[in-house]
Amino acid sequence: MPTVAIFFGIVVQMYYRDHPPPHVHAYYQGFEALIAVETGETIAGALPAKAARIVADWVLARRVELLANWDRARRHEPLLQVPGADMS
Repeated sequence: MPTVAIFFGIVVQMYYRDHPPPHVHAYYQGFEALIAVETGETIAGALPAKAARIVADWVLARRVELLANWDRARRHEPLLQVPGADMS
């Protein structure tokens, strides 16, 4: 599964053959959550509260890039890195 971003110790990945709705997998200190790209909501799993807020805010701020990567994944094209929440 390609890693599309790493920030504050959070690893964000996207599967090529994943199920709708468009989402990312976020990993942090042994926790995993699936975060919907359109809403920033956790749709499965869980992260610690502070990490969950950071990821949700980041997903919403980077929605366009993440949806473009979701479309690339559907076409089996390489995914692009997305600037993390620790970048301006």
